Amino acid sequence: MITSIRDSRAASLWRQGLSAWLLILVAAPLLLTACATGDCIPRFYRGYDPELPWEPRIEAAEDKDAYQREHLYFTSMPDERLPVLLARPFGDEEVPAVIFLHGIGQRKEFLDEIAEPFVDAGFAIVTFDQHDRGERRLEPRSNIRSAFALRRRGALTVIETRRTVDYLQSREDIAGERIYLVGASYGAITGSTAAAFDERIQAVVLTYGGGHLPTLFTSEAVKDEIGILVYPLRYLASWFFWPADPIRYVDRISPRPLLMQNGVYDELIPKAAAERLYEAAEEPKEIVWYDSDHIGLDEEVVEEVLDDAIAWLLERDEEAGASAVEREDPENAM
Repeated sequence: MITSIRDSRAASLWRQGLSAWLLILVAAPLLLTACATGDCIPRFYRGYDPELPWEPRIEAAEDKDAYQREHLYFTSMPDERLPVLLARPFGDEEVPAVIFLHGIGQRKEFLDEIAEPFVDAGFAIVTFDQHDRGERRLEPRSNIRSAFALRRRGALTVIETRRTVDYLQSREDIAGERIYLVGASYGAITGSTAAAFDERIQAVVLTYGGGHLPTLFTSEAVKDEIGILVYPLRYLASWFFWPADPIRYVDRISPRPLLMQNGVYDELIPKAAAERLYEAAEEPKEIVWYDSDHIGLDEEVVEEVLDDAIAWLLERDEEAGASAVEREDPENAM
């Protein structure tokens, strides 16, 4: 049964980031110096190494009712072992894969709530615990630590998505030229940048995401949490998370196809933020609007959104499969 893609703690996590404004001001001279020298963004996303040894380890493998499921680990960075869940159709034939990036308060186990329709459509689907989530949860907790962890998470999710592409392409049961990305909510924000940086991702679905941080930080959910302080703090928060704003990178997804799915009445991702991200993207792109709040409040909407995303991916995968055949045997493809 599909339950909520929405995470009930999302607004609180955004609030924790905003509440760190005093420490942000203390850190300002260092961050401003880096950005003034043009090194801000390269430093933020530094760490991806495709040559890093995998050292993969399968913790558990089991057959669910509708799919095979693996719980595994591999090295994503020199000091990081990435906890991963992968679901795939039964058998060992080569299949396309979808990397799913979960929402801000979710864990990798959410995969089990959405895996079946993807697997039924012929895809493997893989996700991982993002920084400070699930097995990687940081303790002890504090608002300051959470704010800096959220900033670090934006960079690590991009790097670790790229390492996940590396890993999938190393597997004999995955079609390495048919890898796609679906990001939901926070996963759509970070997924936009991950796909922009990695051309091996063939098509991208951004589900209830947006861009332009000053707009994102004025959502109704955040206003409800911190009240009138949202107006001065949104600029500090936007500056603090500045390198992670997907509006800076989304145009690089082109010429690969992009689908955005958004809610007209979304109180967590403002409609204006979705429109800003869509406007910054290049063709080919399309956006579908749903008469809903943030994804997950209405199960029927969740099912509709997933069905639409999978149907769109199947069309893109058919095109990718035809292109692969043509490259391998151009005479027979004509």
